[in-house]
Amino acid sequence: MELKDILLGSGGVAAILLTILQIAPIRLNPWSALIRGIGRALNAEVISEIKEIKASQKAAQARLEAHIRTDDEREADRHRTRILAFNNELLRQIPHTREDFIEILTVIDEYERYCKEHPDYKNNRASHAVCNIGRVYDERMRKHDFL
Repeated sequence: MELKDILLGSGGVAAILLTILQIAPIRLNPWSALIRGIGRALNAEVISEIKEIKASQKAAQARLEAHIRTDDEREADRHRTRILAFNNELLRQIPHTREDFIEILTVIDEYERYCKEHPDYKNNRASHAVCNIGRVYDERMRKHDFL
């Protein structure tokens, strides 16, 4: 068998044709496609496992985000509870120090920041309490009559 017979045979012609197509300015890359196909066939099991891992990771991320959201809402609820309790003490005329007011104003800042960042959170339950605390604080500052 001569080189001419090999080159003109079906395998040789296919190899030459694929090489020419690979080099041609047309962006057909038959060798790359062939190698990519072989690689996918050899790594099918690994690719499948990676897809399963990604799906599991997405599910875990969704659960984590749900836990974070729930925890943040609980923290906002705790802030609101502290604000309402402090306001209730003011309404019952229980005196407070300036430091008590500074502390509750910090809680109010955190609560309002959360409400601003989460407009779907129901926050209208503490708005009057926040206004009253601010009013009483301003009045105490003006009169200098903290506990």
